[in-house]
Amino acid sequence: MKGKAGLVIGLAVGYVLGSRAGRERYEQIKEQAMKVWNMDPVQEQVDKVKDFAKSSAMALPSTLWDSAVKVTRAAGSKGTPGQKLDAAIKVGEDQADDVASAAKESASAAKDAASDVIDDVEGAEQPDEA
Repeated sequence: MKGKAGLVIGLAVGYVLGSRAGRERYEQIKEQAMKVWNMDPVQEQVDKVKDFAKSSAMALPSTLWDSAVKVTRAAGSKGTPGQKLDAAIKVGEDQADDVASAAKESASAAKDAASDVIDDVEGAEQPDEA
């Protein structure tokens, strides 16, 4: 929800600035934004976030798959149909906790990575004080 609100606000601010300042100012802002975006520290952080996103994207499906396999095995275990159902439900509940934990870890790590990028970008924009 916050992302959508930020996007709408950003678009509105951009529209207002663009319409008031004209094309020339827009080009100046665009040029400055591209300079910041192309800075080595920014691109290093972009690469880190891309790598993290790839690894996180791979970890969660793996957890989901492992959980599904465990539930399937529990449902196929020996016993009466009621015992099989009980075993599958118990394993499913346990695995739901594992999946939720993995999702929270991925989300937390993504937030940390984004925060690091923002900190590095802000640090790159500050002039060195010597």
